[in-house]
Amino acid sequence: MRIPVIALAACVLAGCTSIDVRPVAAGIELGQVCIVRNDEVLVDDFLSVLRDGLDRHGVATSVVEPSQADTCETTLTYTAARGWDLKPYLDEAELRLWRNGRQIGAADYRHRGGFALTKFAGTKRKMDPVIDELLAGIRQAP
Repeated sequence: MRIPVIALAACVLAGCTSIDVRPVAAGIELGQVCIVRNDEVLVDDFLSVLRDGLDRHGVATSVVEPSQADTCETTLTYTAARGWDLKPYLDEAELRLWRNGRQIGAADYRHRGGFALTKFAGTKRKMDPVIDELLAGIRQAP
């Protein structure tokens, strides 16, 4: 399928952001979620934005080392990468929610090219809507 030239030009000039979320099924209660620390992520505030986002949905979190992940019923793994254009910015991120080794939700954020200044928006502004969509249907723990 060919992409119309106008759509392609608009994407290049305005900048394209792709968000793909496979939310947690409605009614699932997450309880405590262990966020598995990823020391390869260089986006300074990414972990705190994740914790704040889950907290906003009533989900308690703790941060664990990868070697401790198997001690948790529900885990969240993440990756995030920076792009650079005069200054660093969040370019892409992946979130994966797991319960007992089975994926129960996932979200991907990708900024692709362009000259749009929205790429310089903060991590919170970019990730809050992604986290909200991922957790939209969960039931909060009592």
